[in-house]
This record gives sequence, C-alpha cells and structure tokens, in this order.
Amino acid sequence: MPASLTPYFLIAQRLGVALITLVIVSFAVFFATELLPGDVAEILLGQAATPEAVAGLREAMGLNQPGIYRFLHWFVGLASGDLGTSYVNNMPVADLISGRLANSLKLAGVTTLFAVPIALSLGIGAAMWRGSIFDRLVSVLTISVISVPEFMVATLAVLIFAVWLGWLPALSYGADVGSWSAMLKAYAMPVITLGFVVSAQMIRMTRAAVIETINTPYVEMALLKGASRSRMVLRHALPNALGPIANAVALSLSYLVGGVIIVETIFNYPGVAKLMVDAVSTRDLPLIQSCAMIFCISYLSLITLADMIAILANPRLRH
Repeated sequence: MPASLTPYFLIAQRLGVALITLVIVSFAVFFATELLPGDVAEILLGQAATPEAVAGLREAMGLNQPGIYRFLHWFVGLASGDLGTSYVNNMPVADLISGRLANSLKLAGVTTLFAVPIALSLGIGAAMWRGSIFDRLVSVLTISVISVPEFMVATLAVLIFAVWLGWLPALSYGADVGSWSAMLKAYAMPVITLGFVVSAQMIRMTRAAVIETINTPYVEMALLKGASRSRMVLRHALPNALGPIANAVALSLSYLVGGVIIVETIFNYPGVAKLMVDAVSTRDLPLIQSCAMIFCISYLSLITLADMIAILANPRLRH
C-alpha cells in the first residue's frame, strides 16, 4: 500500500471497528432491557387486569415472539430511522426524543464551551511550568475534583449557590432564554457540575500529553538553541501533541454521556437522560432502548473522531 494512503486505510479501519462495535452494543442494549423486572403488559393494564387481557396485549404488542426476531425487527427499524412507538405514550419515540435531545445537546454544548478552553489552558500551563507552585496547585485541584463523584459535586453546588447564597435556582427547567442572565440561571448549576468533572480529567490528560512531547529530543534541541519555554511548548511541542490532546478532549467529553444522566435527574433538566430515567420506571422498552443507543452512538462517535484526528495529526503517517 502506498504510504500516502496509510492514514485513510487506518481511518476506514476505525470506522469499520466502530460499526461492528455499534452492532454488538445494540444487541447488548436490547437484551439487557428485556431483563428488566416486571411485565410491560401488566404494568400498562394495571394489577386488576385478567390473565386473558394481559395475554392479548402481549400478543398485540408482539412480546410473545422470540427474542432474536424482535431484536432483528427493532435493529432494522433503528438502522432505517424508525425508533418504534412508545408503549406508555403511544407516540413515535422519535417525536418524544427530538425535543429532549435538543435540550441535552444545548447542555453539552454550553458545558463544552465552558470546560474545554479552561481545561486546555490549565493543562498546557501546568506542563509549561512543570514543578512550579502553579503546577502543584492545578494537580491538587484536579485530583480533588476527580476524587468526588458528580452527584456530590451537584449536591454541593445546590447547597452553596442555591441554599446558602441564594444566587441560582436549585432546579433547571431548560426554558427558553431571552437574555444572558436568564441563560445563566437556566444552565449554571448543570454546567458547573459537569464542567468541574470533565475539566479535571481533561487537564490531567492534556498535561501528560504535552509533557511527553516536551521530553522528545527535537523539543529539547529547540530549547538548547535558545528558544523560550513558551515558544518551545507552543511552537514545537503543542502541534505534535495535537493527537493525544484530541483523545483527551474526546474521552473527557464522552463522560458527558454518563454524567449527564445524574445531573439531569438531580436538577430536573428536561433532557434525554431524564426521559430515559422516567422510561425505566414505566418499563417503556422502545424508549429506553432508543435513549441508550443515543448515548452509545455519541460515545462511539467521540472516540472514533479522536482516533481519526490522532491519525491525521501524526506526521509519520502523513509522510
């Protein structure tokens, strides 16, 4: 294979692995939701339902068919964009998710705009002045935040900003915001919670990636030739650390997929995660499966994108 085609072959390989992983994950999601306790038909009809009525509803919903047949039917619909119909609301799942997905994307976008610049600046700065008081302070703060789970960060944020200071509301309803102050009140608490946890991981991984690049011979040679520390890092080390930094950002942002479930539940934020939690309580299987697949696709997309950036940023593969 010509050397110029190597990056594209590796990218195609990563995409193929992501598609295979998605199929395996969809199989696991479908049958994991099938193991949830409780009979959907009995929950929908109530405890007073007769066995005949329950059996009739199960047959009408197709729940008495073999599991592998129902999985194939669901997977084909998922691949074609048909997410099915909600058992509880009797509405297309896509209609239920569309509005909630927009709210979750807004929360993730605001968190990214808040967390990524701060985390990259602190991570690069800590690597640039490695061993200084600034580096030690950043390391202590990041380890402290990583050691605290997100629900504890959310609880502390509510106690400090909502209960003690009274600056922000304890709940975030994600209403339409017409001004910066309204937007701050709507998104401040969830963004603070998610931003703290995401930034801590990103800072540590960015610092490690930049330090590893600084220790390479060509960067040390630039320092011996009289380059300043800032020029050495920003001009020589940082461009070659782009791949690892992209992985650090993607891995940290992928935490939003899981962390947002807890945050949306605590702050009553109307997103996909909150919708999924409500669906679990009613055993609405099509809605649970669709929400879970959205999280899985988001995670795989971020990781695959990070791999592609790392491949394209690697000079040994470009030349």
